[in-house]
Amino acid sequence: MRSTKIFALTAAALLTAGTVLTSSTELALAAKKYKTSVALVTDQSGIDDKSFNQSAWEGLQKWGKKNGVKQGKGGYTYYSAKSTADYATEMNQAVADGFKNVFAIGFTFTSDINTAAKKSPKTHFILVDDVAKARKNVASVEFKSEQSSYLAGVAAAKTTKTNKVGFVGGQKSAVLDMFEAGYVAGVKSVNKNIKVSIQYTGDFTDAGKAKSIAASMYTSGADVIFQAAGSAGNGVFTEAKDLNKGKKKAAKVWVIGVDRDQNKEGAYTAKNGKSNFTLTSATKGVGTVVAKVSTLDAKGKFPGGKTLTYGLKDKGVAVTRGHMSAAAWKAIKDARQAIIDGKVTVPAAPAK
Repeated sequence: MRSTKIFALTAAALLTAGTVLTSSTELALAAKKYKTSVALVTDQSGIDDKSFNQSAWEGLQKWGKKNGVKQGKGGYTYYSAKSTADYATEMNQAVADGFKNVFAIGFTFTSDINTAAKKSPKTHFILVDDVAKARKNVASVEFKSEQSSYLAGVAAAKTTKTNKVGFVGGQKSAVLDMFEAGYVAGVKSVNKNIKVSIQYTGDFTDAGKAKSIAASMYTSGADVIFQAAGSAGNGVFTEAKDLNKGKKKAAKVWVIGVDRDQNKEGAYTAKNGKSNFTLTSATKGVGTVVAKVSTLDAKGKFPGGKTLTYGLKDKGVAVTRGHMSAAAWKAIKDARQAIIDGKVTVPAAPAK
């Protein structure tokens, strides 16, 4: 149990409270009035990881364009750390450059953001994917990733022809536990006899290791792999593409994407024409959250000391239609509603 008292606000609650501005003009005026500026700090995967970081950056770019906020000092920008040792340096640089809001993208920043927030009380810090120490200048954002991962598991179970599927995670943590637990629960809800192979790369950057793990899983008979490994997960896509190029469309192996819609990464040319092996993607509204919190600050309503929690009910997480069969998609919609209605409770940690 965390000792810090957490106040959870859902996206729906924010809407009810009237915290979403009604027009681009109003937003632009509010941003100007409060001199809002926003910086993202990402891990070593950078803003083009095709996953978590990229989603955050795309969301910030859209927010800037919509509200007339320019990229650069006084507007919005990003800082990418080259290693974990650079996290504090990059956040300190964002503060030194005068950015009012500093987003730390990922749970690996938790310790450093706690230190930075204490050191710079006039700067607003936002931790995405974990809960920071409660301070007036810090907001935390969590996602119910186990819920979208459950749906990914249902998709895998409804698609596999071998009754063998896989999960490739990045750095083992409580956050990745949610992905793993939800996925396994979703698979087993369809067929308890399906074997789920689980392996971790140990970080979010080693695409080579992820490719090797995927190769082993596919060779062992798995025909669907859910990757939750950040930029390392690109290795799973590479392996699937290499295998699928020599097969007909009907014999393909599948990948389930993560954090953003990774449909584009699954496009390839099979023996009998163009195809796609991204079955679906378990998405997080990271970019949407970046925009929402930036908007709250523009109105002078920064949610300091609070934790914003997003799940299926408020569309904070979801799965894409992808290339599932009609039967699989129906099962997804049924499972989604069952979770929202409280008929299904998804585990957030693997069974011991």
